[in-house]
Amino acid sequence: MYRGLEVQPFAEAPRVSPADTMPVHGGEPPMTADDAANLHNPLAPTQENLAAGKNQFNTFCAPCHGETGRGDGPAAHILRVAPSNLIDGTAKGRSEGYIYGVIRDGVRAMPSYAGELPADQRWQAVMYLKSLQQPDTAKPGVAAK
Repeated sequence: MYRGLEVQPFAEAPRVSPADTMPVHGGEPPMTADDAANLHNPLAPTQENLAAGKNQFNTFCAPCHGETGRGDGPAAHILRVAPSNLIDGTAKGRSEGYIYGVIRDGVRAMPSYAGELPADQRWQAVMYLKSLQQPDTAKPGVAAK
């Protein structure tokens, strides 16, 4: 049997993108959730952003995490790994940037929602989640008991 020349695909270094260029897919630089932890929400905490964030949360997050964020959503019972409690769990101490990074890139059993939610909508969902994590007395329009 005749043997041809070996193909060595990595004999030459692959072409790399020039420095300071953005990826074509997604338009955002790659980063981990830990890298994103230092990001700050660029959106103002207005009623419109909170309402839009509630809509995003109820559409994309509530099926697993529940409308209250406690990990008791209607799809939670069919998942192999139970969804995190976002109100009392470790997510409460996480920064807005970290939560944004998790929504964007996913973590452990949670998938990425970068394709479904543009950056502004992710920040709105984070803003709404942070409002859920506040004690009732700190929420606007709720009197202290």
